[in-house]
Amino acid sequence: MKADRYRFDGSRRCDLRELPCDGKQDNLDKEQILAKTARNLQEMAPLQDALYADGREGLIFVLQALDAAGKDSTVKHVMGGLNPQGVLVTSFKQPNSEELSHDYLWRVHKALPPRGSIAIFNRSYYEDVLVVQVHDLQKTYKMPPRTLEEGKKSFFKKRYRQIRHYEEYLYDNGYRVVKIFLHVSKEEQRKRFLARIDNPAKNWKFSLSDVKERAHFDEYMDIFETVIDETASEESPWFVLPADQKWYTRYLVSEIVVDTLRQCCHEYPRLRDEARAELQDCRTRLEAEE
Repeated sequence: MKADRYRFDGSRRCDLRELPCDGKQDNLDKEQILAKTARNLQEMAPLQDALYADGREGLIFVLQALDAAGKDSTVKHVMGGLNPQGVLVTSFKQPNSEELSHDYLWRVHKALPPRGSIAIFNRSYYEDVLVVQVHDLQKTYKMPPRTLEEGKKSFFKKRYRQIRHYEEYLYDNGYRVVKIFLHVSKEEQRKRFLARIDNPAKNWKFSLSDVKERAHFDEYMDIFETVIDETASEESPWFVLPADQKWYTRYLVSEIVVDTLRQCCHEYPRLRDEARAELQDCRTRLEAEE
């Protein structure tokens, strides 16, 4: 699987500035990649159907990225190969007052799918160690002094530990968590921002806050590196995918989705002898109607 070269499971360090933002190093043939993506989309549906029928495992795909990296289009073009009846898509935006009055995993845990189903998190609990850390928002939390008295570094170190334990908890309870970071270059982000400004149909997707966040681009890169290193595990890996060429990104994501589905429990339930006998009786009755 081509995406394996972008996989981080805790066995090696992540250096975002050394990782490619495009697929030039992979000697790509665009037509072949598009054909492979189409085949992957076709394979998803039967695998998902078997996952649902089996009902023993749930899947959670976490999409994280800076603005304009292509999270929404990835959901649209890749996850469109899945049956929407078995998929829950949640976009985690700035928390509201009710969410802020709970622990940061509260709203995420509410969005977990039943086993046999798939969840797609467009952003996630990782925002609570990314944007919160960049803007020191933890200082605004209504929490007891003991939670903050050891300082910023200790606060987020504890959150990394909590996230690792949470994902371990999910894995031990029948869920696979796969985390995908769409690695867009600063120049490609600039081009996509300009395209949103120039295209009236995309104006609504752009705001001044996007430019303000862009000023923290390098800081986000540093924090993303730390977050990936601190939370990557064999059971809940990170994939740091080049995002400058959307068609290639979508192919890599489709590879990850299909490979993860293959690893899941996806056996159709076997009926007991009594149930099979009932089916034969039903067949006999239906055929007698002819």
